[in-house]
Amino acid sequence: MPRLTLGAPKRGAIPTIACINKAKTPFPIKFATLISALQTYVDEHLAPVWGTSAKLVESSEPRKGAWTMMLLDTAKHVDLVLKGVDRTKVIAQHKLEHHGLPLAMVFVEPALNAQSGLRDRDKVSVAASHELAEMLVDPGNNLWCEISEGTFYAYEVCDPVEEKRFRVKGLLMSNFVYPAYFDLSRKPKSTRFDHMGAVDRPFQILKDGYMPIKQDGKLIVIHGSPSKKRKFAAEDRELHRSEFR
Repeated sequence: MPRLTLGAPKRGAIPTIACINKAKTPFPIKFATLISALQTYVDEHLAPVWGTSAKLVESSEPRKGAWTMMLLDTAKHVDLVLKGVDRTKVIAQHKLEHHGLPLAMVFVEPALNAQSGLRDRDKVSVAASHELAEMLVDPGNNLWCEISEGTFYAYEVCDPVEEKRFRVKGLLMSNFVYPAYFDLSRKPKSTRFDHMGAVDRPFQILKDGYMPIKQDGKLIVIHGSPSKKRKFAAEDRELHRSEFR
């Protein structure tokens, strides 16, 4: 039976998330429309499974006591815990910001340049829903699941299924795994392991997915296929999880 370690999702009062658009890069969707769809994504899809309710509000600046989701052009001038990475290609990241509250960032320019085969509006909504879901499930960005001696899987609920998407109010949103995904006692096909029913067993990584793990103290990323590994090398986003504590 796997155990949780190194932190746990914070529960209690429903957080307010200040949604801020600082990006000058144009994308073909109204920001208010995006926020409305993300709110429905949380209310009708994520929260019933993970117990992660939130109230998303449009804002021009961060709010005292609120979590933050911010759209920016690129990560070029952002303080990220990313070494040896081309910051102009980072699509998104979530972390704890300096006031100790969760922060999700979506970088519009690289998001539009990557993710081939999607409409521009969907590229932004997929990236935003991915980071929003993972911020809500692991607000401290430090939750891991130990599956064997010295091997830990990050609680990144979108990473292993990230290229499976479904529509909410006309916009594509990221698929995500269920709590059973992190339970080795579950037998294959015995329950629902992700929202879209694409996963058959615990800790399965789809061919277009990936997962950060710690193995004997070493941080690595497992990719679902060689093509996914090549794509990540081009996008420079393997370590979008900013904390490895």
